[in-house]
This record gives sequence, C-alpha cells and structure tokens, in this order.
Amino acid sequence: MKPTHFRDLDVWQVAMSLAKAVYVLTAEMPTSERYGLSSQLQRAAVSVPSNIAEGNARGSLREYLRFLSIASGSVAEVQTQLLLIVDLGLVAEDAVESAMALAERVSQMLYRMKQSLRSNLDDAGSRVPGSGSRIREVSEEYV
Repeated sequence: MKPTHFRDLDVWQVAMSLAKAVYVLTAEMPTSERYGLSSQLQRAAVSVPSNIAEGNARGSLREYLRFLSIASGSVAEVQTQLLLIVDLGLVAEDAVESAMALAERVSQMLYRMKQSLRSNLDDAGSRVPGSGSRIREVSEEYV
C-alpha cells in the first residue's frame, strides 16, 4: 500500500482550517495585540498542522506519537488563548465559536489517532516497515 501523504489526512486538513480561522480572527484584534496574544495565537495554531505533517514524515511510530502529542498540546494552547481573548474583550464570544469548534474537532481526532497508534505500536514495532508504512495505514483509519 502506498504511504499516505500528510496532506491527505483529514486531521491535517481540519488543523489547516483551524490555522486559517485563527488568522482571520486575529486580523480583527486591536493592532496593539499584533506582537502579543495575536502573534502567540497564530504561532500555536500553525504549530498544529505543522507537527502533524512532521510526525507523518518521520519513520517511526514513537516519533509520530511524539509529534501528535505536541500538536495536541498546541491545540490546548489555542483553546486557552481563544478563551482569553474573549475574556479580555479583544473579540466577541460569537467570533471565536468557529475556531473553537475546529480546535475541539482537531483535539478529538488527534486523541483517536494517538490511541490507535499506541495500540498498534506493539504490533508494528517502533520502526515503520517498508514502503507500505503501517504508520500511515493506521492514521488513515482514524481521521
């Protein structure tokens, strides 16, 4: 079976939508936050699909899991910062609903994907075998 490219993963595609939504949202924030929360939120949002992609490109299940865990942490960071910008009155609560829904969806997808990969870690071993990469076959099933 041909390995799955990260761009074909549903979780990566939803994470990209989250990053785009964050950029649209931060454009509405005051310019005084350009180098503060706005920048931090953008970096955290971009980190999510970036870590999914990097993990997918790695040659071991353990490394893939590590990068998916980093992506999960970045999603939690995005969610926290979205709540903070609402609490600080930088944007209206209804303005963050779409981004928050995307963040929750990515979080759930990453959780399922990590659970699946962990359960298959012993079966597949720590190295990805051959070009039929088990790591990519398993990740396709759970996104």
